[in-house]
Amino acid sequence: MSPTEWITVQGRRIEYRWFDPEKALPGRPPIVMLHEGLGSVSMWKNFPEILATVAEARVIAYSRFGYGNSDTLTARPVATRMLEDEALQVLPEILHALSIQRPVLFGHSDGASIALIYAGTHPDEVSGVIAMAPHVFVEDMCIASIESAKQVYLETDLRDRLARYHRDPDGAFWQWNRLWLDPKFRAWNSEHFLRSIRCPLLVIQGYEDEYGTMEQLERIARKVKLTETLKLPHCRHSPHRDQTAHVLAAARRFMEERVYREPVDAQARRPLPSG
Repeated sequence: MSPTEWITVQGRRIEYRWFDPEKALPGRPPIVMLHEGLGSVSMWKNFPEILATVAEARVIAYSRFGYGNSDTLTARPVATRMLEDEALQVLPEILHALSIQRPVLFGHSDGASIALIYAGTHPDEVSGVIAMAPHVFVEDMCIASIESAKQVYLETDLRDRLARYHRDPDGAFWQWNRLWLDPKFRAWNSEHFLRSIRCPLLVIQGYEDEYGTMEQLERIARKVKLTETLKLPHCRHSPHRDQTAHVLAAARRFMEERVYREPVDAQARRPLPSG
């Protein structure tokens, strides 16, 4: 794992980190990880490193503005444009500055939504997308869970726990919470971006996800023909934590079969690294 590095985008600094496996096969596109609404580079913990080993490809993770140690936003973002701005303005600049071409995007929650929007607006510039717990429309249960998260933040030690991963935990939490609870955001919908996606998708959802239902996956699958779905029991909103082995196995098979286009049986004897 490389040390934390910094890149300047739109006049502000973003932290990022490369994860290099012992064996990276030539020609494999890098995997770009896009974190959840309260995520950061460090909140992925050791998952990117394990994924790099499984995929035999370089992995990069970065913290969006306001999260981790990246600079904060200078003004409150427009709720209905927050995810689109990340996909259409920030992510393209990061990829260009780091000379990353045709990556595999691996997104979780808000990061999965950003990945899908980018794939729909840059259809020839993405090799594949793995989207865990993606949002393409706003569900009542999601709003209810985010309302509950607000009370948890105000009444428990959640702020202290987030401070382990964010330089400004208050800014990180309220940036996410106020976006989703903004009344204008209730009408947000990104399904129109899906029609232009040309790369293969693997979409993953837990049956016990407290922020979304399987309808998120079903809508994606109806609009993108090259979609595979993975529905996981005993899994809440973070499949890479709740069902690590299943997610890694599915990601490896998806990338070898659909992205790298290699015979799966040739790789079958390689065990998955332990988490």
